[in-house]
Amino acid sequence: GVMGLSKAVGGLEKIGLITLDAHHDVRDGTSNGSPIRQLIDAGLPGENIVQIGISDFANSRFYAERVREYGIHVIDRSQMRNQSLQEIAASAIALAGENHRAIYLDIDMDVCDRSVVPACPASTPGGLTADELRQLVALLTADPRVKVADITEIDASIDAPDGRTVRLAALVILEIATSRALLQK
Repeated sequence: GVMGLSKAVGGLEKIGLITLDAHHDVRDGTSNGSPIRQLIDAGLPGENIVQIGISDFANSRFYAERVREYGIHVIDRSQMRNQSLQEIAASAIALAGENHRAIYLDIDMDVCDRSVVPACPASTPGGLTADELRQLVALLTADPRVKVADITEIDASIDAPDGRTVRLAALVILEIATSRALLQK
């Protein structure tokens, strides 16, 4: 996804990336724990990346230091307690979209609380509520600089019997569609 947007806009340096995620995703190797590191290795500048919702105890000190070295902007769960979602979204858009960069939004559903997304094996207690996720996505995708959004980290085969994770993902898609439709008016 990011590489496709990069071709469309003329290079990785012209892209801003916002991730809604409990994890930094800067591990070594190739796995679902390494996509941010892989993008940086490919040439995406760390200062073009904003990570929202990072969990305090779900990331090792080693990876937190790697993120600082890369220059990635982090808005972790503890910081989110003292700012409105509007302030968080505006700050993320300003940082990722600086110099008219096109923004890619990565929505990793494990950013939510474990009770909200049982189909996300890496989710932890203390994540975002379903409503916080929906509001953040709506605020972020209301900005025309956000060109692409994706939803990741769902294993529907382990969802709760009421399908709450999949239903929340569907509502997130509706939030994106509504924000985009309002931009067209």
